Amino acid sequence: MLFPTVQYAVFFLVVLAIAWALVRNNLAHKMFLLVASYLFYGVWSWRYVPLLFLVSLFAGLVAQQIQRRGTSDKEARERKLWLVGGVTVCLLVLVYYKYTSFLLLTLLGLWGAVGHAPQWNVPAPFLPLGVSFFVFHAISLMGDIYKRKLRQPLHLLDALLYVAFFPQLIAGPILRASSFIPQLLQPRDPFGIRVNRGFGLILAGLFKKVILSNTLSTRLVEPVFSAPGTFHGGDVLLAIYGYAAQIYCDFSGYTDIAIGCALLLGYRFPRNFNRPYTATDPQDFWQRWHISLSSWLRDYLYIPLGGSRGGSGRTYANLMITMLLGGLWHGASWTFVMWGGLQGVYLIGHRLWAGLHSPGLDRMRATRWWTWVSRLLMFHAVCIGWVFFRSPTFELALSVFKQLGSRGAVTMASAPVVLTLLGGLFGQYLPRRWGVALQMEVARWPMAVRGAALALGVFAIEVLGPTGVAPFIYFQF
Repeated sequence: MLFPTVQYAVFFLVVLAIAWALVRNNLAHKMFLLVASYLFYGVWSWRYVPLLFLVSLFAGLVAQQIQRRGTSDKEARERKLWLVGGVTVCLLVLVYYKYTSFLLLTLLGLWGAVGHAPQWNVPAPFLPLGVSFFVFHAISLMGDIYKRKLRQPLHLLDALLYVAFFPQLIAGPILRASSFIPQLLQPRDPFGIRVNRGFGLILAGLFKKVILSNTLSTRLVEPVFSAPGTFHGGDVLLAIYGYAAQIYCDFSGYTDIAIGCALLLGYRFPRNFNRPYTATDPQDFWQRWHISLSSWLRDYLYIPLGGSRGGSGRTYANLMITMLLGGLWHGASWTFVMWGGLQGVYLIGHRLWAGLHSPGLDRMRATRWWTWVSRLLMFHAVCIGWVFFRSPTFELALSVFKQLGSRGAVTMASAPVVLTLLGGLFGQYLPRRWGVALQMEVARWPMAVRGAALALGVFAIEVLGPTGVAPFIYFQF
């Protein structure tokens, strides 16, 4: 059930009406949202609803066991054993569904490099939709309980709903149990809902996905990346920029819709994007791009590895391990590992660069022109990584880079492509006050006018967008 469809619109409006009708009975309200979330997931494939339920139930039961232990040495050891065991089981689920075929094929490849490996057919298990996200939520639940970030006794219904809540279930943002579960403890207040902001986010997300992302995908990125050897360098460069804009509009569009839907139901989600292509360095980029994942990797992987506490060499190793595993989290492919490795190199290189000081160098870094040079360099470094992220094989990625040197006429720069590309990239530089001013202006409109404007906006997006609705890019993760 894709967000930009009539099917989802009907589903959400029915859920919205019933959920608010039950809001005075918090137990019934949460049970209904849980059933609706399983229905939302089951429309895609009912056979994996039990997996979602069992992972959620397991994480909730383990979290309860952790929470029941006290502070004595014996109970502290038991708490840690429960955490390690729970995280291990969840990771094994993720490894089985997402990495079984990749790992076996890699081992066969290594075997073949040193001897004669048998020609085995290694079928991959069918990948459950959003498995990486709900497994990470399960781990976050156990981790936050272990760190005592949740003081209230954990109820299994809250644990189940936290993992399965449908706005974030398929592609995030990754919620922290310590920020979401406390919202489940009290009935939602209908008078505290920022309705204008909720519908505004949904409309903005639809625009990003249906107009910007889908147009760039169908008219530029897919044709060029499907056969880069048939295009000249100008078109290939345009397609690389196009994919940078496409993946941002696609994923941030999904996030906007998810946050807007949750807001209308009375729940707050964290921001997941903050104008990432305005970043001036790799650390700044990861504080702006997929913020819920980057902060998750920092708190649950980088810091437990030791963070920056063991000297520069250990810090660089921890950064590289974190980004390599972050790349692998996105998919069972060496191109994703390469993408993660590049991010690690960028972060390490930036730390080395930031450690160089001289009066002239410090003055240069403080200038405005250097800020824009840094943004330009950072954007192109990100684009290099996106080529590997987008390419299923190294051969395709290298072919894309090779074609950048070819000369010839640019054929893909049609008016719709150029306009959507500019909107996807430079829209991030629009002043924030414009959005605030628009919200304040809309708030002054009569309710009927606001409803008509929303309907008109949805209709315009439907008319102007390409035919059909492509799945969100992050659905595959």
